[in-house]
Amino acid sequence: MLYIEHLYKNYGSFQAVKDLNLHIPKGDLFGFVGPNGAGKTTTIRIVCGLLRETSGEVVIGGARLRDEPDKVKSYIGYVPDFFGVYDNFKVSEYMEFYGSLYGISASESRKLTADLLELVNLSDKREAYVDSLSRGMKQRLCVARALLHDPMLLVLDEPSSGLDPGARIEMKELLMNLRSMGKTIIISSHILSELSEMCTSIGVMNQGNLVAVGRIEDILQAGENENVIILEIRKEIERAVAVIRQINDISVESVMENEIKIRFPGGDQQLNRLLIEILQQGVFIHGFHREQNNLETMFMQLTKGQEAES
Repeated sequence: MLYIEHLYKNYGSFQAVKDLNLHIPKGDLFGFVGPNGAGKTTTIRIVCGLLRETSGEVVIGGARLRDEPDKVKSYIGYVPDFFGVYDNFKVSEYMEFYGSLYGISASESRKLTADLLELVNLSDKREAYVDSLSRGMKQRLCVARALLHDPMLLVLDEPSSGLDPGARIEMKELLMNLRSMGKTIIISSHILSELSEMCTSIGVMNQGNLVAVGRIEDILQAGENENVIILEIRKEIERAVAVIRQINDISVESVMENEIKIRFPGGDQQLNRLLIEILQQGVFIHGFHREQNNLETMFMQLTKGQEAES
């Protein structure tokens, strides 16, 4: 479906995207994340034909963006974070206006409008003015508008930004429904828990590089760090931290009220040795467990804790 090969984007001497290679198969719901300045939004804009690459290839549906830009753009439905709407239009007029821009006949546009408004649960707002809609409704309306020409690829940049929890749930259900209908979807989001719940695969960018890509379960499995342990310490935790920091090969990651997170090299044998050494120093350990990996911890590890792009 989407192939990106050796993609670069330079701004003078600054490389915003560096040798990016990515394949998103048909029917995938792909999550794109990265800290500020990672190159994620730049990549999305290049894919949508809104920004020209410095070098590299973008191929969608077998058509090369550089050679057939109009054809490629006809394959894409784009929902930006900040979108323009015509507030003096009714919802039906807004949809039919965009239908005319796509060259869809008035009768076909009315039929598509009815079907798409039902899909995004806005049928009862057909005669409402756009400026009377909530932000969540406007977001769903823009998804409906992006689907008017039946694109093979739907690209959404931060679609849940600024939405309340109920509206985010509605957006998530809509995207999962579209995937079940066979649509290929790219979604960028800083709400990582949502991506883990609905995406089939993700890509993580950092400093212009694609540092991880693949099925979520595969990335989490590959990123599992068995060397991060949570120690339960109920008494004299400050003394316990001081003792642990004196032990070779252990780094203290964080300290909570009754917990110390440590990182160390090696496997179970090394863990046993370290626990014995801690106990011999007079620190009583009430319990311990390995840190369970998730999308948030994986993201923090890959991007070295930089703030997610919003």
